[in-house]
Amino acid sequence: MRLAVTGTPGTGKTTATELLESRLTDADTGDGDVPIPDLEVIHLNRILEDEELYTEVDADRESLVADLDALSEWLAGRDDIVIESHLSHHVDADRVAVLRCEPSALEERLLERGESDAKARENAESEALDVILSEAVEEHGLESVYEIDTTDRDPAAVAEELEAVAAGEREPSAGEVDFVGYLT
Repeated sequence: MRLAVTGTPGTGKTTATELLESRLTDADTGDGDVPIPDLEVIHLNRILEDEELYTEVDADRESLVADLDALSEWLAGRDDIVIESHLSHHVDADRVAVLRCEPSALEERLLERGESDAKARENAESEALDVILSEAVEEHGLESVYEIDTTDRDPAAVAEELEAVAAGEREPSAGEVDFVGYLT
C-alpha cells in the first residue's frame, strides 16, 4: 500500500506525517492502537536533496527542480509507505491525501516561517485554485483522492485523518473543500 500525502507548502504535511510516523512507531512497540499496516514514512523532499534527484536549482523560486523520473525510480520496489511532499501526487500511489488550508491562513503560515511575500501569495493563490488537488485527481482519479482541511485542525487531528485514509476507514472526498472565494 502506498499513501501519498501532498498539498501546497504550508498545509501541514511534514508535521502531520511526523506525528503519523510516531504513532506507527508506537504501534510497532505495542503502545498504540493503530489499525493500519506497518508503513514507513518517506519525506520525499529530503530524499530529493540527499540523493540529488533534481535537474536544476530555480534561483527565482529558491527551490530545486525535481527529477520526477529519478524519484519514481528511487521509490521502485518500496511498498507499504507513506510518501510526504508537495510532489508526492506525481508518483505511483494507491491513495492520495491532499492537505488543504484556507489561503489567508496558509499565506500567514508561510510568512511566519520566513517565506517572501511573493512566494506566500503565489502559494495562497495556488491553494485557492485547487492546483495540487486538480493534479492529484488527474493523475490518480477521484476514487483515490482524499481532501483534508487543516485550517482549524491541530496536527494530531490531521495525523488521525491520515491514519483513517491509510486504514481505508474514510471515503474519497475530492472536491469538498472550496477556497475560490479567496480570489475575489
